[in-house]
Amino acid sequence: MHPDIPVITGPSASGKSSLALRLADEFGVEIVSADATMVYRGLDIGTDKPSAAELAAVPHHLVDVVDPDDSYDVVRWVTEAERVIAGVLERGRIPLVVGGTIYYLRGLCEGLPTTPPPDEAVQQQIWAELESRGEEELLTELTAVSPADAARVAGNPRRLVRALEVLRRTGRPPVEFSRTRPRYRCAKLVLWPDRAALKEKVWRRARWQFEHGLVDEVRALLERYRRMPTALQSIGYKEVVRYLRGEWSYEEALDADRRAVWKLIKRQYTWLRREPGNVSYLMRAGESACEGASFWLRRCCRSS
Repeated sequence: MHPDIPVITGPSASGKSSLALRLADEFGVEIVSADATMVYRGLDIGTDKPSAAELAAVPHHLVDVVDPDDSYDVVRWVTEAERVIAGVLERGRIPLVVGGTIYYLRGLCEGLPTTPPPDEAVQQQIWAELESRGEEELLTELTAVSPADAARVAGNPRRLVRALEVLRRTGRPPVEFSRTRPRYRCAKLVLWPDRAALKEKVWRRARWQFEHGLVDEVRALLERYRRMPTALQSIGYKEVVRYLRGEWSYEEALDADRRAVWKLIKRQYTWLRREPGNVSYLMRAGESACEGASFWLRRCCRSS
């Protein structure tokens, strides 16, 4: 029987990465990133990716594994995460899964949905509709059939396109498909920071990112890669693209970035409130949060 795999998740900007680094010093863990944007090389500032020094100090997996013009999905991530976790366990170390991409974590801990493989032709047609009709109209179509899927994909155009592709091809929304049996059991620690404090942090972080290289980072990506359909749908990046194209002013792009992050965070709070499985919630901050997380991880190790 495999041990329970420890997982730290929580809303964006809740301090998952910094907490994991603190735990790595104490426990000697290897970090398995569960972040759908950190997989891309060159998406650094807008993803709050760990620094080069941090990546060198603590083994990190599934960070910087594909170029921005490559495709990457939950099936590929789960497959690679399971391979990485097996390798860490074989070395006698602790794999600590860290990230806020909830559908990655659900795939790892609850199993992958058995939806059919993507059909690029159908998706391209839906992408064209998204451009002409707008996200709200397509979301209304999905909501009429499956409010649960609509709530899951809202604010994420790529996942909206995929959900509609499945619905139109099969007549069934994604939520109606069963899941595969997961390879590992997971013990999850959900960070649950105070909303007011988190919102203030998000506002400060967005301004810092814009003023410390995010615009130049996006400009360089656009110059290097001709096509980045998934990577440039990430929050922060798509707003800067509209600024660089002259569609928004600098402050309009910054404000849109902040509002998009906060909208995502509110959805994350909703989804994480009913997270399935073996779940603990950590509502502390600062040193107290680190102490609580250390106690939780020691308990995970003992139970294994």
